[in-house]
Amino acid sequence: MVEKSSTVLEMKDLNVYYSGKLAVKDVSLKIERQKITALIGPSGCGKSTVLRAFNRMNDLIPGTKVKGLVTFNGTDIYGSRIDAVEVRRRIGMVFQKPNPFPKSIYDNVAFGPRLLGVTKRKLLDEIVENSLSRAYLWDEVRSDLKKSGLALSGGQQQRLCIARAIAVEPEVILMDEPCSALDPIATQAIEELMKVMVSDFTIVIVTHNMQQAQRVSDFTAFFSMRKEMETVGKEKRWGELVEFNPTEKLFTSPDNIETGRYINGEFG
Repeated sequence: MVEKSSTVLEMKDLNVYYSGKLAVKDVSLKIERQKITALIGPSGCGKSTVLRAFNRMNDLIPGTKVKGLVTFNGTDIYGSRIDAVEVRRRIGMVFQKPNPFPKSIYDNVAFGPRLLGVTKRKLLDEIVENSLSRAYLWDEVRSDLKKSGLALSGGQQQRLCIARAIAVEPEVILMDEPCSALDPIATQAIEELMKVMVSDFTIVIVTHNMQQAQRVSDFTAFFSMRKEMETVGKEKRWGELVEFNPTEKLFTSPDNIETGRYINGEFG
């Protein structure tokens, strides 16, 4: 049996353009298997753009162009024969604002498996229970699975979205500021959930909260904004990766002066 590489996702010289304008430049990054990697940096520095490049979500934005190499288990996910829908099944995503479907709790979680052809009720029941349990939500909703997912609290909705993501058994879960719309108690619940989930999944999280990155992640990538004048009064801006290191090192002894300035609150 061939052992899987410790690197599950890798970017080499990634450049993303929106309607011809450069958004992120020359990003090279390796994501370690079954670890939590945090992407931090000031607003507009390209964190979410980089995150979406990992599962081709940028494809859904009109006028987007991606250059460079992004691999998943060694395969170029932007290759001509690659099915973007399958990429997104293997590399799931949880968004900033909880977005349950206007369906029952049960049907939210069963949605993906049904799309993949699972029709037997007993198997769907098992998937729903297992996914909700892994998302630490089963005990709160087990007696009310017909209730609308939209009737849950914000924190519960986000855990439902996590359950929905893991119901199709992805290898990687991308999280785009998953706690920014939640209160501190719900945020703590999601953070504890991530620490448990990483034994089964690789997690990449974009967060504006540096303390959160310190609490949950094994590795942290710091991005920053670059800008230059194109013409008089017109500025060109893009994001670049400044530093990528184990989280403890990046926050205690960063290699780059700019990283230290950002961590110390000098800009952001």
